[in-house]
Amino acid sequence: MRILIVGAGATGGYFGARLAQAGQDVTFLVRERRLTQLRETGLILQTPQGTETLQPQLVQASSLDGYYDLIVITVKSFALEQALEDIAPAVGPDTLIMPILNGMRHIDTLCEHFGADKVIGGLCKINATLGKNGEVVQMTPLHQIYYGALDGNNDARLQRIDDALRESVVETFFTDNIISELWEKWLLLSTLGAVCALARGNTQQVLQSQGGEALLQSIFSEILAVISAEGYQPRPAITAKIFEVLSNPATPMTSSMYRDLTQGFDIEADQIIGDLLLRAKRNGINAPLLNAVNVNLQVYLQTKHHAH
Repeated sequence: MRILIVGAGATGGYFGARLAQAGQDVTFLVRERRLTQLRETGLILQTPQGTETLQPQLVQASSLDGYYDLIVITVKSFALEQALEDIAPAVGPDTLIMPILNGMRHIDTLCEHFGADKVIGGLCKINATLGKNGEVVQMTPLHQIYYGALDGNNDARLQRIDDALRESVVETFFTDNIISELWEKWLLLSTLGAVCALARGNTQQVLQSQGGEALLQSIFSEILAVISAEGYQPRPAITAKIFEVLSNPATPMTSSMYRDLTQGFDIEADQIIGDLLLRAKRNGINAPLLNAVNVNLQVYLQTKHHAH
């Protein structure tokens, strides 16, 4: 099975490496700079267990050759448009495309572009980042990947993918309800991102502040109302668990969007927060806190873009 991993950042680099180590035919589609870096150093994984290096198969968009069975898209949302163009030559009649991106808008984009029969649902749970020399740093042992047909009909094509993914050391979840998993991941991520951006700190600092838990609860409720209006069928035990995780005073949490923001990087403001506001408007839902977060993030982006 030929697997193309689009992007070799923390997510693509980690899961792609684990598939390659399991003997899968994995190629990374990367840009010039990352290509040069990976050719020099190899793909380095730093995990709680130690350091591993592999020499991955690399390709640039201009030299893609032939179709792939599975294309895993792991770029940031703002790089998706470019990725759509890049992968076109690699998409054959039997190719399946699995995006591992934040939010939900990318699913519509991919289905419109390649056809709904080509797109499957995917998401990962991992605490990982790129180190200053391009190494993939996995900060905790968590490494889960969820996947399944968007309509819940996991046919033989999906079975093949499950067989391939299951051979790696990562924890796999082959689900017939990937859509609910995607909404719930967005609920967790957007609540976390929103709270951290507004409060300029981690959840522990928020919860130690007067009114902090109320703020967290209100943002969470706004987002839950929006996604429910958009088709999420609430699973109360799961949403309660998500809120419990976020409001645990013992674990200071931040979102990757907030970490990017504090480092002056580009952020997925539109995909994680802006898109929720569009959906709120579409459903006549008043979302003042999401609006406050969205303005906050837009001002950050204006400042950042003027600085360049």
